[in-house]
Parts: sequence; C-alpha cells; structure tokens
Amino acid sequence: MRLVPEPILPFNAADPALQAYLLGPVEFGAALDLQRLLAYQVAGDRGQAAVILCEHPPLITIGRQGSQTHVQLEPEELQVRGWRVRWVNRGGGTLLHLPGQMAIYPILPLDRLGLGINQYLVRLESVLSAVLDDFTVRPDTANGSSGVRVGGRLIADCGVAVRDWVTYFGAVLNVNPDLELFRRVRCGVPADGPMTSIERERRGPLRAALVRERFLEHFAAHFQFDRTSLFFHHPSLPRKAPANAVSVR
Repeated sequence: MRLVPEPILPFNAADPALQAYLLGPVEFGAALDLQRLLAYQVAGDRGQAAVILCEHPPLITIGRQGSQTHVQLEPEELQVRGWRVRWVNRGGGTLLHLPGQMAIYPILPLDRLGLGINQYLVRLESVLSAVLDDFTVRPDTANGSSGVRVGGRLIADCGVAVRDWVTYFGAVLNVNPDLELFRRVRCGVPADGPMTSIERERRGPLRAALVRERFLEHFAAHFQFDRTSLFFHHPSLPRKAPANAVSVR
C-alpha cells in the first residue's frame, strides 16, 4: 500500500538553488563517483541539493531486489556485446541502461525536506508521471509496485539509496532506447512485459532535451525549489567542458 506524501518543508529564499547537472553520455562508474561526492557535500551542508541527468553506455545493474536470473544473456554474449553487469547497493531490481534512456540521480537531504523514504519515492514517481502527461502518455494507476507503467509495461523505474538521510541513485526514464534489447533483461516484477518508451507510446519522435527540460520543471515544482542552476560539466568528470552555470527561475 502506497503512502500519501505529506507536505514538505520548502527551502527559503536564502537557500542555494537546486544544482542540476545535464551531462549527456557518462560512464556509469563516473556518474556513481559524482553522486557520492555530491552526497558527501550535501551531508555536510543540508541546505544544498542536486540532481544529475545523464545517459549511460549499455550495461546492466542489479539492485537489492534483483537477480542474475533476470539477465537472459549468456556470459559469452555479454562479453561480445561489451556489456558489464554491476551489483549496486540501491533498492529495486535489475536494470538495463542504454543510450536513449535518461538516468536521474537526485541528491537530496530527506530530513531537510521533511520526507520519509516511501514519501520520497511517491513524490519521485509523481514527477515521472507528470512528465509523461506532458507528452500525452497516460501512466497506469499505481498498483503497489515501484516504477511507472503504461499499458502494463514499465516506462520508468526507481531504485534509490539513502545514507545519512541523503539520497543517491534514483530512477531511469525511457525516452527512445532500442526496446528490442529489453526482451533479454527482465526489469520490474515478473508480470511486467518488456519495457516501453515515451517515443513508442506517443507514436512519434521526441527530443531528449525537451524531456530533460520538462523533468526539471516538474522536479523543481514538486520539491519546491525556487531557482535551478544548470551545469553541463563537473570538475570530477574525466572530460573538459565549460562549467559556467546559468540560473533560471
């Protein structure tokens, strides 16, 4: 049974803006290192908050509710494809990460926001559902399982970790990945079919940048951030890019 989220405590005007990192393609390990760094910073200053939006080269991650049996590929085929399998300390099950899928990693101080873990998950799924509504994709009514479904197929899945009441990991949202590959990796509960995508459900092409824009709008509204500072690189990442921030309201 899902909990109904209670009102959260808003950040006041003196607090920093939400730091949003729009990173494009990033290796999974580099993104995880960045999450840990930001989580350490937020733990030391709970007025901070951040969210990372990126996508990963193909790999499979297995969370606490996942299993190697969910991967219906032989080790030899994984090796030929160059796909790594990583066991991670997040909730949720098995996930196939691909280009065309938006990885979403909020770094939030739950105690500062007045949220419990279940309430946070409900709010995060509400953000994902609001994004789908923007593109005339109607999510199914919540059925008690994590993630967001359309026509009984997962389109977004959540798997979070919390340390010292600071979140990391988060969710994935399929914009336009190669859906055929999801027939070989079982994501979600056994009753779920292969994952679907926004592009498939709306039957038309879609710019990933527009999905990122809508996600940030809904995320800021649901978590009551008045300002969002955009960054397109972080010094800890192994590539150089302009690190100037643009503040939007």
